[in-house]
Amino acid sequence: QVQLVESGGGLVQAGGSLRLSCAASGGTFRSYAMGWFRQAPGKAREFVAAISRSGPSTYYADSVKGRFTCSRDNAKNTVSLQMSSLKPEDTAVYYCAAAAGLVYFSEYHYNYWGQGTQVTVSS
Repeated sequence: QVQLVESGGGLVQAGGSLRLSCAASGGTFRSYAMGWFRQAPGKAREFVAAISRSGPSTYYADSVKGRFTCSRDNAKNTVSLQMSSLKPEDTAVYYCAAAAGLVYFSEYHYNYWGQGTQVTVSS
């Protein structure tokens, strides 16, 4: 079992930055590809970013490409999402998730989820 705990959410003005972190425990962190998803009120959860097990490969939704950066530290069992040039439409609960093996864009392939952290971007 892998436990994931997100942190770093909050309220920020449009154009600002936030850094989300996700700490993992209870498993072999480097065995898992990690993903970030978000869910806005009244909307389905959507893919934001993902990173491969060893971290050289990252993937982003078109809506965040060039503004968000995903990274991981396998020595510290953490994955981060640096978010810049934030927009009101980035407002959502952000979740980190772990998938055994490969990177996936669909939430259905992720085995473990954090509880989520709220990000609110004011205009």
